[in-house]
Amino acid sequence: MYPQARFFIRTALIYLVCAFMVGALILFNQALEIDGRIAALMPVFYHLLMVGWITQLICGVSLWMFPPYSRERPRGDERLGWFTYGALNAGLLLRAVFEPLHAWQPQPWLGWMLAPAALLQVLGIWSFVAAIWPRVKGRPSSPRPQQ
Repeated sequence: MYPQARFFIRTALIYLVCAFMVGALILFNQALEIDGRIAALMPVFYHLLMVGWITQLICGVSLWMFPPYSRERPRGDERLGWFTYGALNAGLLLRAVFEPLHAWQPQPWLGWMLAPAALLQVLGIWSFVAAIWPRVKGRPSSPRPQQ
């Protein structure tokens, strides 16, 4: 497995652990009713799980397993993969920090910080599609026998 795929997959595993730690905190808080502000972590839990774990695992495995782009450049333009990795993680970390802060202390600038978080995640997904699209090749169809 090459380094880019390993980065995606290991980071996905870290986010899985983080998501379940946040989820456990939320459940523990619901059971004991310690602090109502903990409920603001629910969107963070879902983002850690879906973008951090699922999306990055899919990106890492597909970059690793999909057919090669060419013999000379089997993975195509690796810069797109690294951009995807950076954008997804930067967007996810911004969201994980500013979403609960905005819920706890609603201020316009905290809400506006969610816009670059979302933009980074969208750009990350678009760059992933650009990186993987050329590797999704159809097989040349064989000529059908005429009857």
